[in-house]
This record gives sequence, C-alpha cells and structure tokens, in this order.
Amino acid sequence: MKVLVTGGAGFIGSNLVHYIARNYPSWKIIVLDALTYAGNPENLLPIRNKIEFIKGDICDEQLVGDIMKRGIDIVFHLAAESHVDRSIYEPPKFLRTNVFGTYNLLENAKKYGVGVFVHVSTDEVYGSIKKGFFTEKSPMTPSSPYSASKAAGDLIAQAYWRMFGVPVIIVRPSNNYGPYQYPEKFIPLCITNALEDKPIPIYGNGLNVRDWLYVEDCAEGLVLCALRGKKGEIYNMGAGQEKKNIDVAKTILKKLGKPLKLITFVKDRPAHDFRYAMKSEKIKREVKFKPKTKFKEGIEKTIKWYIENQNIWRKIKNSPEFEEHKKRIYGDLF
Repeated sequence: MKVLVTGGAGFIGSNLVHYIARNYPSWKIIVLDALTYAGNPENLLPIRNKIEFIKGDICDEQLVGDIMKRGIDIVFHLAAESHVDRSIYEPPKFLRTNVFGTYNLLENAKKYGVGVFVHVSTDEVYGSIKKGFFTEKSPMTPSSPYSASKAAGDLIAQAYWRMFGVPVIIVRPSNNYGPYQYPEKFIPLCITNALEDKPIPIYGNGLNVRDWLYVEDCAEGLVLCALRGKKGEIYNMGAGQEKKNIDVAKTILKKLGKPLKLITFVKDRPAHDFRYAMKSEKIKREVKFKPKTKFKEGIEKTIKWYIENQNIWRKIKNSPEFEEHKKRIYGDLF
C-alpha cells in the first residue's frame, strides 16, 4: 500500500503519519508538505527513516503530477491553511491552498488514478448551531474565509466524484487537540502560556462551545474511512466531548497548578461561531469508528506532551513569525 499524506508535517498530518507507521508498518508513506509556519519537520523526526519526505506545495502542478503518477493507493489530504484568525487578515493564502491546492490534487488524482482520496474537511463548514446537531445533510454556512475555503474544497471534491468518478471520501472532524499542535491554537496556547506564567487570552465571555476530538483518535478514524468508507460519502467525525472555552482553560490551569487569574478576556473575534456540534452516527455505523479518548484523559496526555517537549514549542514561540502573529491578534497582552 502506497499512501500520500499532504500536510504531513503539520498537526493532524504528523499524528496521522505516526499512527500509520506504528499500525501499518508495511505501508509506504510519502509526505508532501510545504513547511510553511505550521509545518515542522521535527514533528516527524522519530519516524523519519520510515517515510519519504518531499518538501513542496500542493499548488505545484508538475510536482503533484510526478507524485501521483507513481501509483498512489490512498491520498490523505490534510494540507491547508487552518487558523481562523489568520484568515481574517490573509484570505488569499487560504483561497490558494485550500481551494486551488485541493483542485490540483483532485485533477492529478483523476489523471493518474488513485484508490481512494480522503479529503479532510472541518465541522466549521456548517457554521454555528445553538441547539441540536448538524448532520452530513446539513447545509454549509461558513462564517470565515477559512471555513468558506474549506467548504469550497468540499464542493470541488464532490464535483470530481460526481463528474469524473474520482473516489473521494470527505471527512469532517471536530476540533482536534493533542501533541504537535502549533501553539497559536487555543489548547496549546493555554498550556504553553500557563507554563510561562503569561496571560491566557479568551475571546468574548468564554462561553463558546467546541467538541474536542483527541488527535490520535482522529488519525485512526481517517484510516478507517479510507479502508471502510463508501466512495462519494461525507462522514462527520465528532467526539461527543463538548466543552466551553472558559472551562477548558480552567481545567488546564488547575491541572498545572496555575492561578485562574491568568485568564484574560479579550475582544471577541468577528463572526465568532458560538457552538459546533455534529451527529456522528454515520461514521459509527458505516466505518465502525468511535473515538476512544475521553477529554479528561486526552487533556492530561496533551499537557504531559507539552511539558516534556518544551524545546519544540519554545523555539516556535520565540520566532519572529510567531511574535508578529501574536502582536497582530493580541497586541501587547503577553
């Protein structure tokens, strides 16, 4: 089995690569990653000798074609610009990677043939829901350039299935957390700022709700979708672990023995979705996937990883790129 993981040096991508290397050692793994700010080759160091790494852009038509013509059984497409805050002030980057990059991969998958193309989307394409749950048949009502670009990618993937028969499976996971996540995202920012005794910024009143899926569970689910999922289908991948942002921050501080006064409320993000929640019965029924990790266990494992790998995230947080982003979003808060 020959698999291509785009964005394989990023957060979910690197965890997926680790999962495959550990559980499917006979598979040949090709990682394609442009190594933008959120792609870190250190994420793959423990398994570097078990993979083929190609530094490159999914928008590069020649490069993607050269890879696809080698005969790919499974494409796991995770390469994306993925941070909502950044999409507010850099939308062209999101449109280029998440829309054109997805098209380029699909076009070459059509040209050279692949066994299955797993397009990794997000629950954010549905927008916000105050009560109840989204299903795979719910309309997409994205609220940010990020989620809109991901929705566009979903539609292109569906079109390539319907018109050209490219064997696409779309997976929409809920919010992931765990090892190797870039520290601009909510949970790693809470953990690392707490470890540094710095303020923890919380948008608005902190009552926004997210469904937290441990990244290793997500990796397992993606592989099972590739092996058991039906071509042309969409699968929601929720965890059933809804938490308010303020409660997540308090949990992290308590586990680290840090004072709650580190929590600092900041001006809310424009068009900030209040709650994401999906029904995931379809993936349980058709793919036989159910997340194993409860939030209590997952957050403890995540905190432990950030404590033990401070050399990785401190290097990132001390970089000019992170400093520029931090000031743009939070000013001089920390």
